[in-house]
Amino acid sequence: MKPQFTNTLAWQQAELLMQPAYIRIIDQIRKQLEESSWKGTYQEVQTPYPGYHLYLQKKDASASIDLWDLCFQVCFRNYNLSLAKLLQSQESASWEVEIDTSLIDDETNDVDWQRLDAKARQIVEQVFANLPAV
Repeated sequence: MKPQFTNTLAWQQAELLMQPAYIRIIDQIRKQLEESSWKGTYQEVQTPYPGYHLYLQKKDASASIDLWDLCFQVCFRNYNLSLAKLLQSQESASWEVEIDTSLIDDETNDVDWQRLDAKARQIVEQVFANLPAV
């Protein structure tokens, strides 16, 4: 599933947010793994697009999480993970996304680091809260 941007400004805003969001997601995962009994490993994947998956293991339970999906949840307002998984099976699947502009400081047009950290933390905490109980 490829996000499609409505205009050049949205593309520029995504460029501004994506790398910091990805780094924040990784950092929040590290913090969650330190506090939980889940063991995590990262694996490079090439489909549906190059990136990494986090593989979690605890006793007989396991889970796989696409890091780009988490990043998209941070950066986009209308990113729906269920829809993304459905569209993944379609070769040219894409849909328009809306940048979460609350993550961009109005005065400086730079990343609002506190909001970005808070949203990344919330999304990663939600992932760990929804893991199977073992």
